[in-house]
Amino acid sequence: MRQHIIWRELAEPVPGLDGLLEATQVLERQGEPLPGIGERLVEGNRFAVARHGILGTALGDQIHGLVVQGILVGHTRSLAGCACRGELLGSSVSLLAELAATIRAAGPAARGFPFERWAWRVFEYQYERNPAYRQLCDRRGISPRTVARWQDIPAVPAAAFRQADLACGPAEAVFRSSGTTAGDGMRSRHAVPSLDLYRASAVPTFAHFLLPDAVRLPMLALLPPPELAPASSLVRMCAWVGEELCTGVEWFADDTGLRRDALQARLVAAADSGEAVVLAGPTAAFAALFESGWRVRLGPGSRLMDTGGAKGMCRPLSRAGFLRACWHHLGLAAYWCVNEYGMSELCSQRYESVLHERFAGASLAPRRLLAPPWLRTRVLDPDTLEEVSAGAPGLLCHHDLANAGSVAVVLTDDLGRAVDDGIAVLGRVPGAPARGCGLLLRELDER
Repeated sequence: MRQHIIWRELAEPVPGLDGLLEATQVLERQGEPLPGIGERLVEGNRFAVARHGILGTALGDQIHGLVVQGILVGHTRSLAGCACRGELLGSSVSLLAELAATIRAAGPAARGFPFERWAWRVFEYQYERNPAYRQLCDRRGISPRTVARWQDIPAVPAAAFRQADLACGPAEAVFRSSGTTAGDGMRSRHAVPSLDLYRASAVPTFAHFLLPDAVRLPMLALLPPPELAPASSLVRMCAWVGEELCTGVEWFADDTGLRRDALQARLVAAADSGEAVVLAGPTAAFAALFESGWRVRLGPGSRLMDTGGAKGMCRPLSRAGFLRACWHHLGLAAYWCVNEYGMSELCSQRYESVLHERFAGASLAPRRLLAPPWLRTRVLDPDTLEEVSAGAPGLLCHHDLANAGSVAVVLTDDLGRAVDDGIAVLGRVPGAPARGCGLLLRELDER
């Protein structure tokens, strides 16, 4: 198998590094892109070391869909005049696996995450391997060669996941939306070629915002177990969190709905023993639990993650009203209650900042939805799809690198605004899609 290798000349010698290194920090340490780029063709998993050179990013053959990353730093004096050979690490590693490793190594609190570099690589990957997305880009006259900024990478409306197969390869799982917004017959379908990439994004981000104290607690999920809900990305995430971060997961819903009696009995037992727990589930499920008027006081350190907002609720409940109900019915102060913003069409999530910032000594900061550094959100004018001024409301457009296996840029029907380094969700566009979304959907329909 042949690989195209990009060589980058050393700006200066790097003493003591004559061997094969695994991480990309060598390139980062060199600073800006280095001059003297040329190409070499190699066969198998071997390559010839260029004199006075450094092996930088090795881009895989487009036909095989492989992206390999190897760093070979040669001291210029030791390599001068000799023909050396080295072994390429990870020659069979795909871009998706490489990105998952990068995300795990960085973590959700990373500063200086190479978002723009990855945004371009992911766009090129998706343009080559996602036919429906490529046709949308071609209709707009946009390709990896013409994009000057990551903000110019074309977005796909979230509604398009109900109309087209937007995957870059065979799916390891297919996640479906709840159907509460568009109806059961119009559920979104998100084919995910790499569950490991989803896991690499979701689990550390949950830990960062829900478990900043690194405590291991039992998770009580107001959700059906994975065998009853294999198409739920939320259920899959909670199962992973239970495996990696908690002492286990107990599921309190089935195909008939919330198992309220069993959940109440478990909460009473936890309260009586003083056991702290993590509660997780849709906001509507908690609202249903509260409707009975039943009350308990959970042990210190208990916390709650809710998601979905007002979707599925019998009657509207404001965020402030929900937090008051958590205190009244569960004895949980507002800072132990963290809202998650996620979608079946995305592999990354945003979380309210409140619990993480309380442990960081910044409890007076405004409550807002924060993201890991591989997810960025822009607020766009519904008609023009241009970015609005700071703090103004508009449509939320998410650029999620963990969506590398499908479409990274997703334009939603959610209205929101920027709040400091995060966002606030204001609601959804009522009725028909906004004009800008409608135009993008038409481009997909005409393919």
